[in-house]
Amino acid sequence: MSLDKQKYLIALSHFSKFGPVRLKRLKRYFKNFEAAFRSQVRDLISAGIEEKVAMEFVSFRGQINIDQIIEALEKEKISVLSMESNQYPALLKEIFNPPQIIYYRGAVLKKEPALAVVGSRKYSSYGQQIIEDLVRKVSSSGITIVSGLALGVDTQAHMVALEESSRTIAVLGSGIDKASIYPAHNRYLFEKIISEGGLVMSEFPIGTPPLRYHFPQRNRIVSGLSLGTLVIEARPGSGALITARYALEQNREVLACPGSLYSGLSSGPNNLIKEGAKTVLNASDVFDCLDLKLDKNYIKTNVLKFENEEEKKIAQHLKDEPVHIDQLVSLTSLNIKDINNTLTMMEIKGSVKNMGGMNYILKK
Repeated sequence: MSLDKQKYLIALSHFSKFGPVRLKRLKRYFKNFEAAFRSQVRDLISAGIEEKVAMEFVSFRGQINIDQIIEALEKEKISVLSMESNQYPALLKEIFNPPQIIYYRGAVLKKEPALAVVGSRKYSSYGQQIIEDLVRKVSSSGITIVSGLALGVDTQAHMVALEESSRTIAVLGSGIDKASIYPAHNRYLFEKIISEGGLVMSEFPIGTPPLRYHFPQRNRIVSGLSLGTLVIEARPGSGALITARYALEQNREVLACPGSLYSGLSSGPNNLIKEGAKTVLNASDVFDCLDLKLDKNYIKTNVLKFENEEEKKIAQHLKDEPVHIDQLVSLTSLNIKDINNTLTMMEIKGSVKNMGGMNYILKK
């Protein structure tokens, strides 16, 4: 549907106090969004809008330049979905208070098997391993990875999907115009998701800053787009656990990767498991939990080829647990220069991964 046909819904969404609940009331009461936009205070009150909010909107309405907003959206190549659109994601439509409007860039699919992957902004090497191995395998099987573009686990989950040439969706807690993208550090990733066939979306209009209370609201969309939510690492009270709670409320699966009893980052997933979340130890657990039997039979694995004796020696001592380069020197009897050069070439070819601090694992 063209932006011009949606312009009054777009205009209403620019009044910050018209969120999904109030927009739903307006849609039920008025014959269309144009009538809602042009209505007087008494009509807004009759529609279920509080008197103070109705008065604020009528006062604010004069500041809204609809044509200017449409022009800005077109310049940013941003499209809009309403709940009446045939493209509106089917799973998202099922949740309580789905967004009445979605601003997006990229490709929208009405139906797709998707997994939300969430976790800490400051993750451990263990969390990174889970993403590199488990999330990579899930993504390569054809399951869309949904996350929030935040630093940490979100970023890594999106990147792994892109590396596998798989689809990923980023849901923002801000506007999706270039000036509002949050975090700004991920602007390149934002564009990469779009160019690689993914989707970036938000219910917040252009120019909306990343306010703190936007993120819990955003999280219901992350879980709402997905068959289940996988929590990798999360501290108590974190946004990742808020997403898990939404998934539970939406009657979606909650999955968690267990971790050390002595790691604060693992306390969130461990407690979820204690409360009944599905324990995930490998990619097959995800397929079983989401009842995706067809996908379970296809888990892409790398066929590793080693071109010289140095690579073979190093590969013999690399498994799932990170191994420090100094330990590799001792185990292989190769000198540090040869180890460095060989690891660099292996990393370029995608057979090893530097987990940070010169600790390496074998990529499968």
